[in-house]
Amino acid sequence: MNGAHSPLVDPSKATKAPKLIELPEDETEAQLGDPQSLQRYECRACGYVYEPTQGDQLNRIPAGVPFEELPPTWRCPVCRADKRLFQAVGAKGKPSGFQENLRYGFGVNVMTPAQKNLLIFLGLALGFLFLMSFYFVE
Repeated sequence: MNGAHSPLVDPSKATKAPKLIELPEDETEAQLGDPQSLQRYECRACGYVYEPTQGDQLNRIPAGVPFEELPPTWRCPVCRADKRLFQAVGAKGKPSGFQENLRYGFGVNVMTPAQKNLLIFLGLALGFLFLMSFYFVE
């Protein structure tokens, strides 16, 4: 038996390199433009949030379709509520509240909800460590 070739491997296929398929760039990112600018809407009946960046697979709505462009017959995929029962909750990752109120306060108003959560829990952790440090005072 020849040591160069294994009986299980076809030598003609072993020498060829696999072809790389070039994929087009992500089309959903190109269609969405700026995902930060797309408003999210929440159903007042059940709390479902329509995310334009994800669309609605149950009703065959593709990603990138703003709430305003949904067909008039579209209903909440969870509770089947009418489109009129939805209210705008703002874009994901944007500071919450009215635009004119964002300049007030100590700069916390311009933070995103994720940044506020981080600030709150870091403050709680530092407060806890401060209180625990009293155990080491003699």
